[in-house]
Amino acid sequence: MKYLRIKRKKDFTRILRVGKRAHAESLTIVWMPSDETRFAVCVGKKYGKSVVRNRLKRLLREAFRSNAECLSISCSVLLIPRAAKEYSYAAFARDVGKLFRREKLTADRNGRTPETKRGVSESLSEEESV
Repeated sequence: MKYLRIKRKKDFTRILRVGKRAHAESLTIVWMPSDETRFAVCVGKKYGKSVVRNRLKRLLREAFRSNAECLSISCSVLLIPRAAKEYSYAAFARDVGKLFRREKLTADRNGRTPETKRGVSESLSEEESV
């Protein structure tokens, strides 16, 4: 799925003011419907030096990219991490997917990701038993 970056301060403030918030263990997302899928990461200086902030942004971008395939509607999304001692891609990817399902932004109405749909999981279990 192709998505655009949110760059203008006007867009950031509008999303923060009007958008819906959802909280997870490792991050917060702020989202609102839009005409095309747009994305940004908000990482301030409170998270550490530039090396730490840049790594954090890379992890969050990849977590969004890996879960963006599941989005069923076009929306503008801001990812805001929570301050922690260590950050991991697995935690971010899990929480982004969980928040997308909780906010009903995913394509599957049952809350399952495309990897865990019936056809895929049944075919895998049949191959393992043979």
